[in-house]
Amino acid sequence: MRTNWQVGGLSIDNHRTDLPIRKGLSSSAAVCVLVARAFNRIYDLHLTVRGEMDLAYRGEVTTPSRCGRMDQGCAFGRRPLLMTFDQDMVAVNELSAGGRFHFLIVDLKGAKDTIRILSDLNRSYPFARTPRDEEVQEYLGPINRRIVGAAAAAIEAGDAPELGRLMREAQELFDARLGPSSPEELAAPRLHALLAHAPLRELVLGGKGVGSQGDGAAQLLCRGPEERDRAAELIRDALGMDSVPLDIQPAQTVTRAVIPAAGFGVELFPASKVVQKELFPIVDRHGVAKPVLLCNLEEADACGLEDVTVVVRPEDRPQLESFFQAHVAPEQAHRLGPRQKPYEQRVLALGRSVHLVPQERPQGLGHAVYCARERVGGHPFVLFLGDYVYRSLEDRSCVEQLLDVYARAQRSVIGVKVVPEKALATSGIVAGAWIEEGRLLEITDVAEKPSAREAGERLRMPGLPDGSYLGIFGLYVLGRELFPHLETIVTQGLDNAGQFELTAALDLMRGREGCLGFVVNGESYDVGLPDSYLAALKAFRGPGARRDRRGHA
Repeated sequence: MRTNWQVGGLSIDNHRTDLPIRKGLSSSAAVCVLVARAFNRIYDLHLTVRGEMDLAYRGEVTTPSRCGRMDQGCAFGRRPLLMTFDQDMVAVNELSAGGRFHFLIVDLKGAKDTIRILSDLNRSYPFARTPRDEEVQEYLGPINRRIVGAAAAAIEAGDAPELGRLMREAQELFDARLGPSSPEELAAPRLHALLAHAPLRELVLGGKGVGSQGDGAAQLLCRGPEERDRAAELIRDALGMDSVPLDIQPAQTVTRAVIPAAGFGVELFPASKVVQKELFPIVDRHGVAKPVLLCNLEEADACGLEDVTVVVRPEDRPQLESFFQAHVAPEQAHRLGPRQKPYEQRVLALGRSVHLVPQERPQGLGHAVYCARERVGGHPFVLFLGDYVYRSLEDRSCVEQLLDVYARAQRSVIGVKVVPEKALATSGIVAGAWIEEGRLLEITDVAEKPSAREAGERLRMPGLPDGSYLGIFGLYVLGRELFPHLETIVTQGLDNAGQFELTAALDLMRGREGCLGFVVNGESYDVGLPDSYLAALKAFRGPGARRDRRGHA
């Protein structure tokens, strides 16, 4: 760390480790990741999770451990990963679990010599000289590829029985193909006594050794949480082994949204004195005039967001309650044309999913989102900006694009777009490391309205045109971890402009839990700015306006 960065040292009090040490459970890699992450967070080095993983590996290979690249995958936490190796290149793809998986990691209370096992297996490379060498290469090559690919598919499908079957198959083939190459280490009597223990069979779906195997540790996939707990007791009492539970949870489905709609609209004054900017009309391609807020509610409804919190000024609440709850007066209702008539009931239907929450004082976007914390609770949510409208350039809406990324990664995602240098004065800007070139990145830096000099020094992204940056799109999918960071910002007090800004909380979240950026294939318009509002009117009224699957523009 001190060779590559101008940093001091750290004192780390590690008192919560529960992994058995020296058991093939990446315990040394976990310590290296812990150190890399501590340096990254304390000194704000702007490393991505992948950067922490790579740094941990560079640190570990200087020690006698000499473990492999896969072990540092623990940097990603309890999220299941598919890691693909091609010589020195490593691709890391996060899997979205389709169901719950209840594992036990068992300390076999034996011994293993990883260096000896790897040395024995490496004798079969680079060229197979004997039939045994051919079996080693076949297992570690095509057989491994097939089983791992099928296991990844089973995890994403939530198919625990199939994953258990694959674990059993992997162990049987490992014993047959690799065991004879290192018989002293891979005979693993304690591992096989565990796997063959008859009373466990009704409790587990499958099991196998960990890593290079031997008598270090085993992993069992249990039929459910009760079976997992019973298996742990049985293993302890009958076999004298300890175990650690490890549950993989299914991907969280996002069903909530927050729409701050408490701004005054200074740039739209004096019109904003009589109509709040979130209610300015957008005319769609069918000639229907919809308030900006209604456009976003339709986007939310089309994506299955069933619980929408709208943060409002107290004085605006009666008008919005009337909009969502009151019927059109009969003397006006009969005058509605065929294009407007369906919205008499549609507005009321959308209003049933809306909950109005007051923001007592205008203290910025971050404070407005913070006001929704009790309604949102511990759930992920989509954050719309109440004075923005969004137009997709593909079949999926802008919201759906971000939800698809969140479903895959189960991490907070900020929508971004490529903006010119002149937009720095009005935009939040992000930078980071590309995961998918030009589309998905791990965010390492967030700045609100940076100067051109600051942006040029900190926020340039490879692959973008000269003078271009990644600006915040105005649409987010955020995890519950955002709210503690918002509370930190609120506790620290107002900034120089008298606001609690969201960007500061996003930067804290970026540094602690990590955050992705996704280049949305679409356009966003800030209707709080006259020129942008005019551009939105032209875009939504024009022939290229996209229609979603329900027919809404």
